[in-house]
Amino acid sequence: MQLFALGLNHHTAPLAIREQVSFRPELLIQALADFVRAKPVKEAAILSTCNRTELYFATQQPQHAADWFAEYHRVALQDLSPYLYTLPQRDAVRHVFRVASGLDSMVLGEPQILGQMKDAVRQAEEAGTLGATMHKLFQRTFSVAKEVRSTTAIGANIVSMAAAAVHLSARIFERVSDQRVLFVGAGEMIELCAAHFGGAQPRKMSIANRTPARAEALATRFGADVLRLDQVGEMLASYDIVVSCTGSPLPIIGLGMVERALKARRHRPIVMVDLAVPRDIEPEVAGLDDVFLYTVDDLAQVVDSGLESRQAAVVEAEGIIDERVDGFLHWLDSRDTVPTIRALRAHADHMRQAELERAVRLLARGEDPHKVIEALSHGLTNKFLHAPTRFLSASEGDQRGDCADLVQRIFNLHKEH
Repeated sequence: MQLFALGLNHHTAPLAIREQVSFRPELLIQALADFVRAKPVKEAAILSTCNRTELYFATQQPQHAADWFAEYHRVALQDLSPYLYTLPQRDAVRHVFRVASGLDSMVLGEPQILGQMKDAVRQAEEAGTLGATMHKLFQRTFSVAKEVRSTTAIGANIVSMAAAAVHLSARIFERVSDQRVLFVGAGEMIELCAAHFGGAQPRKMSIANRTPARAEALATRFGADVLRLDQVGEMLASYDIVVSCTGSPLPIIGLGMVERALKARRHRPIVMVDLAVPRDIEPEVAGLDDVFLYTVDDLAQVVDSGLESRQAAVVEAEGIIDERVDGFLHWLDSRDTVPTIRALRAHADHMRQAELERAVRLLARGEDPHKVIEALSHGLTNKFLHAPTRFLSASEGDQRGDCADLVQRIFNLHKEH
């Protein structure tokens, strides 16, 4: 059984492709069950974020995974193939370690990916698609990520997506403090954005979300107003900056909605930041005058700015990961010998039991205990040595020396003896 990682990410695929193959959170458990049931896959987990969609799985036939992936999302495999990667065993383990450590993220060293991977593992556990191998893989993964983050400076001076959104807004508006900001959604990313924008002290902040309770909790924390999601269209013209990140499979803010808002604003500019995958804002909005629309891929150019200063930390982190990959693969290889070890123990125990029963019978007949013990020890010795002796006797030619060396290593013998 081999481990594999299959998927695409912001390095290999544009946003237009990534949004076609993202998994809806509420359907992920069922998707996992379908993946394992439909294909010769023994264990599996799925990580789906705005920057990547990846399948981690154990199988002997990895070629079927790409077929399932394309079929599930109703996309032709030939259209996905240029963007897909399939990483076997060592490369797969190294990739998982790097992803969890933030080394493969759009924002180098960002901590959110570790929580997202833990969520993916919890969902796989709930779906019943994790076995001993992948349980161990993720245990090691989280341990490695903790080591990388605690012993290197990989997370230092991060320019986050949220900070980049504020930075881009400040390019358009001289002072964010004079602007009104609308957040659409109430998840972790919006929470981070609200914290960063709140630090710039905008004139007003509002939060619109499908679940009012979550929006109200964030609003209370950041001193914001709450809107119903169906109020976004009529209230859009009141806001200068719009940041959206929901789990909606379809756009929430359409071209017509923004056109009406611009007309009401008399074409005063609007900054729109769409951090969702699939996108919350129709891409055609970018073609409107007076709208500055940024996606997660646009923000990547901003967050890359702190990369050079952390190259030494990257090298150090990669060294830790390579060492831990070797350790995990050693454990994985050792599992291949477990059936043989169990069979060897069972065989030895069978011989022991046979000699013990013989000794008990002799004692029951009144035989001398000393002679019975002596016979027991001779019997065990002869039976244990029978197989290696026969193995040596059957060896021929060039194999004879190799066989002798093997037996000497097994029994810790020395040639001088």
